[in-house]
Amino acid sequence: MEVLGRVKLINPVQQVSASFKKRELVVTTEEQYPQHILIEFAQDKTDLLNNYSVGEQVKVSINLRGREWVNPQGETKYFNSIQGWRIEKVQAEAPAAAPQMPPMPPAAAFEPATNFNEEEHDDLPF
Repeated sequence: MEVLGRVKLINPVQQVSASFKKRELVVTTEEQYPQHILIEFAQDKTDLLNNYSVGEQVKVSINLRGREWVNPQGETKYFNSIQGWRIEKVQAEAPAAAPQMPPMPPAAAFEPATNFNEEEHDDLPF
C-alpha cells in the first residue's frame, strides 16, 4: 500500500530498547478532508528519513500491522500500526502546455457585407 501527501513532521529516532529503534513520520494527505497519517519506520529504515524535510511531497510504501494484547484484567485489546519501508519524493507535475493556435486576424481585416438585402428569402428552416 502507499500513502501520498506532504510531510508534516519528522520525529527524531527513538531508542525503544537496546535492540529496537523507531522514527515517526506524519504525512498529510491532500484530498477534500486531509488526513494526518502517522507512519513508523523501524530499525535500519529510520535512516530513510534523513534526506526529507517538512513540506515535501512524498509517496510512502507501507504495511499495516495489527496485534493482540491481553491486559492484566483479562480483556483482549487490539492495536494497529502503519509501518513504512520505502519513501520517495514526488515531483509536482508541470501543467501541460496548451496547444498554440495561430493568431486570428483583427476584425477590421474583414470587409463588411455590401450586398445584404433583407427582402431576400432563403430556404433555411429557422
